[in-house]
Amino acid sequence: MESENKHNWRTKLHEIIYEADTPAGKLFDVVLLIAILASIILVMLESVSSFDEKHHDLLNIGEWIITILFSIEYILRIITVNKPIKYITSFYGVIDLLSTIPKYLSLFFAGTHALVALRALRLLRIFRILKLARYLGASNQLASAIKASRAKISVFLFAVLIASVIFGTIMYMVEGADSGFTNIPKSVYWCIVTMTTVGFGDIAPVTPLGQFIAAIIMIMGYGIIAVPTGIVSAEYTKASSSGNKKVSNEEHEQLKTVVLNSQCCINCLAEKHQDDAIYCHKCGCKLHHD
Repeated sequence: MESENKHNWRTKLHEIIYEADTPAGKLFDVVLLIAILASIILVMLESVSSFDEKHHDLLNIGEWIITILFSIEYILRIITVNKPIKYITSFYGVIDLLSTIPKYLSLFFAGTHALVALRALRLLRIFRILKLARYLGASNQLASAIKASRAKISVFLFAVLIASVIFGTIMYMVEGADSGFTNIPKSVYWCIVTMTTVGFGDIAPVTPLGQFIAAIIMIMGYGIIAVPTGIVSAEYTKASSSGNKKVSNEEHEQLKTVVLNSQCCINCLAEKHQDDAIYCHKCGCKLHHD
């Protein structure tokens, strides 16, 4: 009886912490996101010296309260799964740990408390609340398009790099050290900054010939920005059209009716289960225990 009560306690707590389909689970995630945002705001306010001087103690207390809450949450996440090491070494497990320890490290190493800004990565959990898994198909198409474009984009970037070296060398010879082009690497840096239309203005040509070359580089920059976009767009269109041909109308309707939820397997932490799923699609463990 004691073992069964312990099992039920861990199961219910697991559903609240790892899932967002129940009111309690959704409330937990919403409160967690609010705490993450509050923590990030506290760190940002602490970086403002004038504000920190007036409210340092209040900010410090607020950070410690949130850090302790995150520490408790991290421990609960470990004890509510069958394989704690799997959670600890998972993506979210590492992020949760990195977002918790900086405040403790600040007790021994000065300045490390600013690393709590890593808690912004925990906002990725909002995907579970909004059930954005249903849009993964579109994101997969985009990822496939980028992957298919990598060879063309690599060649393009290599060509841009060569052009930057050539024009940077020319500007070094035309302008010289008096205009700030003290060496070829610095001239190449200027060319890359100019070609990408960033234009920091720390180095600028002064001779008429140098300004003419700079104008050509600037015009080239606008065309360079458009090329990768066109390559990826073409591949995305191709992938989308080919995908529509492979899926029949009947299969398309079936895919539309599949609804994924935020159920998380207590054994292997697998997600993206269908609403009517009873067992984990990865390890076969029962998702809900009566």
